[in-house]
Amino acid sequence: MTAVFAISIEPRATIPVVGSDQVFPVRRIYCIGRNYAAHAREMGGDPNREPPFFFQKASDTVQNCPANGTVQHPYPTMTANYHHEVEMVVALKSGGRDIAEKDALSHVFGYAVGLDMTRRDLQDEAKTLKRPWEVGKSADHSAPVGPLYPVSSVGHPAKGSISVSVNGEPRQSSDLSDMIWSVPEQIAILSRYFELKAGDIIFTGTPEGVGKVQRGETMRAVIDGLGEISLHIV
Repeated sequence: MTAVFAISIEPRATIPVVGSDQVFPVRRIYCIGRNYAAHAREMGGDPNREPPFFFQKASDTVQNCPANGTVQHPYPTMTANYHHEVEMVVALKSGGRDIAEKDALSHVFGYAVGLDMTRRDLQDEAKTLKRPWEVGKSADHSAPVGPLYPVSSVGHPAKGSISVSVNGEPRQSSDLSDMIWSVPEQIAILSRYFELKAGDIIFTGTPEGVGKVQRGETMRAVIDGLGEISLHIV
């Protein structure tokens, strides 16, 4: 017997694929914290490869951002300190448990530019009170992502500039090679905690220079080889 939903449901979040009419369906969003040494220091952490930690955003926080043009990004409620965090996003085409590091990249479908937008005041309060981070990290629309570049077209980026500017002013600027934990390491470690599956995406950490944005400002996030996204805060 086929189950019938008791209520209508929203469609699954998707991300467009570069050079194709296809879209990538998002299952879960995983994020790694403090994965660039200088950012770990600015957030009060240890940059010397302390054990990595992860958190999640709701999958429907994805906001699609075209390769060209600027999208309107809503400023969230309940915050006065909304921060940008530019990150490379990894999209998985397959998964499993206890994935070996040497096999990890075989599960990757593609890569994109992303922003882990954060209600920093709520996150800081949660840290102080030793509470979960969801209210700080999982606001509506808080996972803007550009189009996915398949591995077949870009390979597996391990170096290249990653940056974000606000109203043309440079804010964050680093290189993917400065990650503390590489993409294969992140996938392998995550798979010990969760069974990874096709449709999962991973935000791979942000460099130093995170900062506040306000209504009326425009963010531009760029990663070498993966294009750029532009968002106007409204």
